[in-house]
Amino acid sequence: MASTRRPGAHQVQSSQPEKRRIELIDIARGTALVAMAVYHFTWDLDFFGYIEPGTSVRGGWWIFARSIAGSFLFLVGVSLYLAHGRRIRLRAFTRRTAVIALAAAGITVVTYFATPDAFIFFGILHNITVASVLGLLFLRLPAVLILVCAAAALAAPLYVHADFLDQPIFWWTGLSRNVPGSNDYIPIFPWFGVVLAGIAVAKIAAATGLLARLATFRPAARIPLLAAAGRHSLAFYLLHQPVLVSLVWIAAQVAPPPAPDREALFLQVCGEQCANQHEENFCRAYCACVLEAAEAENRFEELYNPQRNPETQSWIEDVAFRCSVENNGGEAQ
Repeated sequence: MASTRRPGAHQVQSSQPEKRRIELIDIARGTALVAMAVYHFTWDLDFFGYIEPGTSVRGGWWIFARSIAGSFLFLVGVSLYLAHGRRIRLRAFTRRTAVIALAAAGITVVTYFATPDAFIFFGILHNITVASVLGLLFLRLPAVLILVCAAAALAAPLYVHADFLDQPIFWWTGLSRNVPGSNDYIPIFPWFGVVLAGIAVAKIAAATGLLARLATFRPAARIPLLAAAGRHSLAFYLLHQPVLVSLVWIAAQVAPPPAPDREALFLQVCGEQCANQHEENFCRAYCACVLEAAEAENRFEELYNPQRNPETQSWIEDVAFRCSVENNGGEAQ
C-alpha cells in the first residue's frame, strides 16, 4: 500500500522550534527563595527574642526583605509573559492561580489564629494572585507602554490619596493611610509596577532574541537544588517557614532566649508606628506618655493584649488622645 504521508511533512515538523524551559529563571527564583529563607530565619530569631527586637524589620534587613519581594514579583511578570505571551492558556492559568489563591487564603487563616494582631491579610501570595490576573491585560501592549504603566503603579502611593481609600476594604490596594500592622504586607501598589516591569523586560528580551539564547544555557545540572527549588517555588514557600519556626521553637525549649525588656520594646514599636505620621520628637514624647500612664494605672499588660474588651479599648483611646494633646501644644492630631 502506498504511503499517504505528504512529502516533506517530517522535515516541516522537525523544523518547528522546541519550546525549552529557561533554567536560569528557575535558578534565579531558587536564589530568591534561599534569600527569603535567610530573612525569615532572622525574623524567627527576632520573634523568639534571640536578637535585638525589631532587627528584622528595619535598616538593612528591611531593605533585604523588600528586595526579595521585588525579585519574586519581577519574576512573576517574566514567567507570566513566557507562559502566556503568545497565547493565554486559560486552563493552565486558572489552575495555577487557583492553587496560589488557596494557599494565600490558608496563610491568612493560619496567621489570624497564630498572630491575630499582625496576621497576613494581603501578603506576597495574595499579590501574586491578583497581579497575575491583572497582568494578562498588559501582555499584548507595547513594551514601552507597559514600562510607563509600571512607573505609574510604582508612584501611585505617593500621589493617590482619598478618604474613601482608608476603609478596610481598600487596604489591599496600598493606597490607604491607616493600614494595621501585618507580618507580610505586599499591596498591589506599588508592587504591581514590579510585575509589569518583569512583563516588559521579558517582552523586550523575546523581541531581541535574548530569551532564545538564554534557553540554550543548561546550568541546572551544576546547581540542581537551586533549580529544583525554583521549579517548585510554591511548595518551598509554604514549607520552609513552618520548618524554620519549629527549629527555633525547639532551640527555645533547650536554651531559652533572655527575657526582653518589655518597656523598651513597647517604646520601640510605638515609635516605629507613630513615625509613619509624626516627627520623631513628638513620637518619643507621645510613646513615653502612654507608657507612663499605663504603668501608673497598672495596666501595662493590656497594651499587649490583642483581645481587648470595650472598656480596655476605650481606656487606650483616652490615653492616646490625652498624650497626643499634651505633646502637640494642646491640639490633638
